[in-house]
Amino acid sequence: MSWREWLGLAAGLLAVASLFLPWTQLSSANPEVSAALAELPAEDVSRSVWKATFFGWLAPLLVAISGVCVVLLGQRPLLRRSGLPQLWLIAASVAACATVLAWVFVEWQFGAEQRAFLAVSGVNFDAASGRYLGALAVLLSFVGAVLDVRAAVSRGRSRKRAAGR
Repeated sequence: MSWREWLGLAAGLLAVASLFLPWTQLSSANPEVSAALAELPAEDVSRSVWKATFFGWLAPLLVAISGVCVVLLGQRPLLRRSGLPQLWLIAASVAACATVLAWVFVEWQFGAEQRAFLAVSGVNFDAASGRYLGALAVLLSFVGAVLDVRAAVSRGRSRKRAAGR
């Protein structure tokens, strides 16, 4: 197994770990609102990825699946020549786009009335540890995929040069 495949597996494991951490945290600079948030149940103040939008949980699942596929299928030369590195790059690119959209739509996991009430109350929608860990997993997967595609292309060129001699 190459180090790039190990990087894909590590990204997949980080993505799985991020699914068990909170993704969104409510906070406020106002001490009264902050005290009121502290009295609420933890699941109302700290949200998991499963209560986030579709884009929230799509990225970590894509990274986890692609990491497992790269490790399991990457050892077969036929599959590597057939486009496994490119498929990994596509999955990592889709995961990166989903991650960006998840950050943009972070407050959409709350209803329209809830968002309006929270905005008037001075409550902020902050990213929690799971969101950061998930973004790191997507970044690692993307870097690994780009490097794997570059390695596959350079291997193809060197084989063509050797065949031409």
